[in-house]
Amino acid sequence: MEARVGMVVEGGQRSLNTDGAATAATKLLPQNSHQLGTVQGMHSDVAALNKTSIWCEASRIINEEGFRAFWKGNMVTIAHRLPYSAVNFYAYERYKNILHSMMGENRRGNSSANLFVHFVGGGLSGMTAASATYPLDLVRTRLAAQRSTIYYRGISHAFTTICREEGFLGLYKGLGATLLGVGPSIAISFSVYESLRSFWQSQRPNDSTAVVSLACGSLSGVASSTVTFPLDLVRRRMQLEGAGGRARVYNTGLFGAFGRIIQNEGIRGLYRGILPEYYKVVPSVGIVFMTYETLKMLLSSIP
Repeated sequence: MEARVGMVVEGGQRSLNTDGAATAATKLLPQNSHQLGTVQGMHSDVAALNKTSIWCEASRIINEEGFRAFWKGNMVTIAHRLPYSAVNFYAYERYKNILHSMMGENRRGNSSANLFVHFVGGGLSGMTAASATYPLDLVRTRLAAQRSTIYYRGISHAFTTICREEGFLGLYKGLGATLLGVGPSIAISFSVYESLRSFWQSQRPNDSTAVVSLACGSLSGVASSTVTFPLDLVRRRMQLEGAGGRARVYNTGLFGAFGRIIQNEGIRGLYRGILPEYYKVVPSVGIVFMTYETLKMLLSSIP
């Protein structure tokens, strides 16, 4: 990735188009895993936690809402992920260049320095992208969480309803948990990806860039999701508070929400829905990195 940064990022627009296209490729796939993870993670009933499974939840969704429910909220997901990933990858390249310049050219090839740059640059870029596109993320979560009762009729209706009933700041409910989760998640994802890719290419330099990026991206997604999933679950729970007349139960902030979940559901409650999350991130994160690297190579050859 680093060897082509100057050629691809120069001017900004080409990089933004590449990043958005990379994510669009994954969001045209079924959203089954994201839907299952959202539905499983939103409930706090301990009895349901002990009984539920991916297949039971999938069967329930089909019986109650139909097969099309697996793609519920897909349009708003695309509307959110396009700008989110464009900002994320673009900011990552910019932050990476800034950090390299601050550390000096003589340390650019140092492995520990590179790991620091990838980790910090990834964390900053994730927080930048999440802050810029958070209202769409909240609307996406609420649309996906609707079951038999349809409270929000679409993206624009969700925006106006939330602003009317919860105020403008309602669009940023759960932002703190999101930033705490996204920062480490993207930091881990980029640093693991870059480290694995560099090691792979040093051992097998003739392997296909697409294959290397797909495999390393998938593994980086698993690593980041495992570490940060509890924060993501708390974020979804906080985002859904007040939606459709739901009771407000997490009134004590981020750490209070953690304590309530552990008290009512145990440690397992913090990882509810992680299996669908794995099903989602393994292909999606791998495809994002593969598409990004492939498009970078193609665009770098354009004069």
